[in-house]
Amino acid sequence: MKDYQPGWKSRFLWLAIFAVAMGFLEGIVVIYLRELYYPDGFEFPLRLMSADLVKAEWIREIATLVMLAAVGIIAGRNSLQRLFYALFAFGIWDIVYYVSLWLLTGWPASLFTWDLLFLIPVSWLGPVLAPVINSLTMIMMALLFIGRQERGHYIRPGVSDWVLIYGGAFVILYTYLADYTRMLYESGAPGAKGSPEAGERFLAMVTAYIPEHYRWKLFIAGEVLIIAAIINIMIRSRKYSKDEKVK
Repeated sequence: MKDYQPGWKSRFLWLAIFAVAMGFLEGIVVIYLRELYYPDGFEFPLRLMSADLVKAEWIREIATLVMLAAVGIIAGRNSLQRLFYALFAFGIWDIVYYVSLWLLTGWPASLFTWDLLFLIPVSWLGPVLAPVINSLTMIMMALLFIGRQERGHYIRPGVSDWVLIYGGAFVILYTYLADYTRMLYESGAPGAKGSPEAGERFLAMVTAYIPEHYRWKLFIAGEVLIIAAIINIMIRSRKYSKDEKVK
């Protein structure tokens, strides 16, 4: 009996199933955490977690990224596919994470509700809509690039494309990290070499901070850079010749 080799559409399907299950799992873990620290409902300002729990969260976040990268590597047939299959899984996982929280707890109240997105290296903050848009962009890139490649087109991002993609990603990353990074520097913690006073100032700022203004203009600029790269790559794509094939 011939071994079953799933086609690219089947690989997308199974990755989506994996990411949906992983998104619900992530959501349920966060529900447990919020029951411990926010029994009356998640809201800002943030409440401090113990150092041990922060370390555990860092490990959980790293493990999540490793799992998503691993399934992308397994699914892809070349380096481009491995990257974008992983981004596809990440995008599905992230959206389903919010869907699971909304179904099980009624949170977020809207797409403009603020959330604590990530903890490494410092806390990431932003309205729920921002990471959802990022996730939809990653899903779109994966479907376009891998789908077009599997249909016999030559897809190869150039240096200028990667500059646009990474440049846009760093601009968006800045919008998530800016507030906590600013508080870190204003407290004097980076240059205080672990002084208790600087640490106490930083903790006082964090536990009193309520985010109100998100840098949407910068976020949109970052998305525009990424979309410009997508359009450029798609325009330059061409059919493989008879002597070429996807490796």
